Amino acid sequence: MTARERAIEVFSSLRIWDTEANNGVLLYLLLADRRVEIVADRGLNGLVQPEEWVAISRDMEDCFRRGEFESGALLGIQRVGGLLSRHFPSAGSRRNELPDVPSIL
Repeated sequence: MTARERAIEVFSSLRIWDTEANNGVLLYLLLADRRVEIVADRGLNGLVQPEEWVAISRDMEDCFRRGEFESGALLGIQRVGGLLSRHFPSAGSRRNELPDVPSIL
C-alpha cells in the first residue's frame, strides 16, 4: 500500500470527512520514509489549489530529511491551519468539529 492509499484509508477510518462543511484535513506523516500526504475533504476543492497542498508536503518533507521533525510537523499544522482559517473563518456559532490531537497509528 502506498503512503497515499494509507492516508486515504486513515482519513476514512477516522471519519475526517464527517464535518458540516466537508472541510476536514488529514496530515498523514510516514516518518520512516519521511513522507507526507495531505488528504482534504471535498469542501476545500476549488478553494485550495493542489499546488498549495504539494508545497506544504514538500516543505515538511524537507524538514524531516534534515531531522527537524518537530519543526516540520509544526510548519505543516500552521500552514494547513492558515488555509482553513482563510476559507472557513471562525464565526460565532461555528465550532471545531474534529479533535486537534494527533492519532498515532
